[in-house]
Amino acid sequence: MEPHIKRIAEERTFTSADGTELFYRHWKGNGKRAVVLFHRGHEHSGRLQDVVDSLGMPEYDCFAWDARGLGRSPGKRGYADDFGVLVKDADSFVHHLSCAHDIPTEKMAIIAQSVGAVIATAWVHDYAPRIRCVVLASPALKVKLYVPFARELLALKNKFKPGGFVNSYVKAKYLTHDAERIASYNTDPLITRPIAVNILLELYQTAERLVKDAAAITVPVQFLVSGSDWVVHQQPIQKLYETWGSMDKEYHIFPGFYHDTLGEKDRHLPLAKARTFIESHFARPRTEPDLTHSDERGFTYEEMQRLMQPLPLLSIKGLYYRLTRLNILINSHFSRGLQLGVDTGFDSGSTLDYVYKNQPGGRGTFGRFADFVYLNSIGWKGIRIRKLHIGKMIRQAAALLRQEHRQVSILDIAAGHGRYILDMAKSVSADRILLRDYSELNVAGGRAMIESEGLNDIASFISGDAFDESDLAATTPKPTLGIVSGLYELFPENALIVASLSGLQQAIEPGGYLIYTNQPWHPQLELIARTLTSHRQNRSWIMRRRTQAEMDQLVANAGFEKIDEWADQWGIFTVSLARRNA
Repeated sequence: MEPHIKRIAEERTFTSADGTELFYRHWKGNGKRAVVLFHRGHEHSGRLQDVVDSLGMPEYDCFAWDARGLGRSPGKRGYADDFGVLVKDADSFVHHLSCAHDIPTEKMAIIAQSVGAVIATAWVHDYAPRIRCVVLASPALKVKLYVPFARELLALKNKFKPGGFVNSYVKAKYLTHDAERIASYNTDPLITRPIAVNILLELYQTAERLVKDAAAITVPVQFLVSGSDWVVHQQPIQKLYETWGSMDKEYHIFPGFYHDTLGEKDRHLPLAKARTFIESHFARPRTEPDLTHSDERGFTYEEMQRLMQPLPLLSIKGLYYRLTRLNILINSHFSRGLQLGVDTGFDSGSTLDYVYKNQPGGRGTFGRFADFVYLNSIGWKGIRIRKLHIGKMIRQAAALLRQEHRQVSILDIAAGHGRYILDMAKSVSADRILLRDYSELNVAGGRAMIESEGLNDIASFISGDAFDESDLAATTPKPTLGIVSGLYELFPENALIVASLSGLQQAIEPGGYLIYTNQPWHPQLELIARTLTSHRQNRSWIMRRRTQAEMDQLVANAGFEKIDEWADQWGIFTVSLARRNA
């Protein structure tokens, strides 16, 4: 099959993580490899027919979805609850393609354009899929809003009156020089001009995060950039390319092209680049960098070293953080949460138990208000979403075990007070629960909770070191589901994590499951390091982030295969489910 020979698409649906059935098209190929396409904002998969035909590549299956709220997929037009829902949809889509069409993720390449390119990049960053390569065409990292202060005004409106929409101002003649494509855009009944204000704002926020942390992405990438783009700014695209973590990357500008790079009159030029790039990566074995020594070198190690250095006394930043620390100490006399953090550490099990409860307390109206503000910081909101995601993973793992006619026997190696585990264990009718923690304070609190919940017949709580490999390995009876939540993020050294995972691998039954968490990003990392204290000898709470790819490699090397993941909409906390290799 040569380029420009039409391929006929089959119309299908897949079920996303929240149960929504989304529409996609499948152009069959004759080999077990695939190109997955993500369309522009406002559009749908039907408008990628020309891309598939011009791309050629008959040995590749091609797939393209209609994103939630667009094309023939359900949902309010142009809307999603948050941008993270779209990113999780992308993860569900690729999982479905891998299972339903028997194409391993390692044999998939991505081509994504505009808003679709931001979704694809966020997915690659947050979920660390083991795809072959990705092609990004004019990613909408910073949309040109020609009205002064438009973004600030939209943010203000969304704060006090959420749920609004804005219509796309872009005329088809400013997207492409192709007269036929202009006409089809103007008459296509599936084009959706409105976009939800929350999605537009979160598109900006997600893009800014990705540009700042692109060093975390190690997938080979090719950028195809329109030289005369009326819709998006080029500078953030260039910055994303420069900071992208893979050395295997290309950047191509096409002079005179409008925003619809892959739908331009001379689209054969960028598509030829994409075809060559993808085929070159399938012509050789897939490789990935070894990230297991990122605690000794690399950008997250260097970031941690900078946070460990004291700031100059007379610097503005140093003064700001000293005043912030003073403010925390003063308010800790009124806010219950701040007082608990100062007394036990802001990363302690007692603090997390308080954050999970999410009931502001303190001295008087001011104290409760200060506590409300504290509990609603973005990190603590992310922690509570992480708890919800852990619950989803426990339910998923329990359902898998029940399908396999196996007991649900849970081991949590650093349970804190164990509140969330005990709550979830009851909902899945767990057969056995063993909770462990290094802190005697947490063990005592957990035992009291087991007693109050009437779970003594199935649950027990013991003192134990989560990094003692031999002690973990000796756990009896063997659990079928191991959980490690919020622990590894607190320790920068990978040797500790390796020992803990090895102990878990030996403890968990063959074919059993592991739930693990990670913190690949945090927008307040320096604020935390400069102002908050850890439970570890009252030291500053300085964290080294692990990219999702690094964390997944450590888990894989220990003998587990990752099968699912959830991330919050800010990309701060992830929860993953893995199966122990038999």
